[in-house]
Amino acid sequence: MKYLLLVYIDREMLEAVPAEEYDSQMRDCLRKADGLQAQGTLLGFNRLEAPAQARTVRVREGRTSVFDGPFAETKEVLAGYNLIEADSIEQAVELARQFPWVRYGSMEVRPVADTDAERARVGA
Repeated sequence: MKYLLLVYIDREMLEAVPAEEYDSQMRDCLRKADGLQAQGTLLGFNRLEAPAQARTVRVREGRTSVFDGPFAETKEVLAGYNLIEADSIEQAVELARQFPWVRYGSMEVRPVADTDAERARVGA
């Protein structure tokens, strides 16, 4: 089954990390990602730009609104994602625990819905 590991970062906590330590953790993270990709466990991943670069789009009653940044102001911001293949949510949680970024925020582990099954269900 596929799981999306959503990486949320407390920017203040991360900015307090010395540059050398951050670089070391990023190197380790990328090496781990490379290993997981080679095993077929990690299907894709990306780091996101800062929330200030984002736009939030909503349509209500036919009217479109576009907001700068994320819609909700929160201490932790979505900073990236990892798409993995795992046998269970417990295994996905264990993989999430191994990424260094959980020390500076959190990682939401969410099962990915079967789009092909949904496509068949709605006849698309």
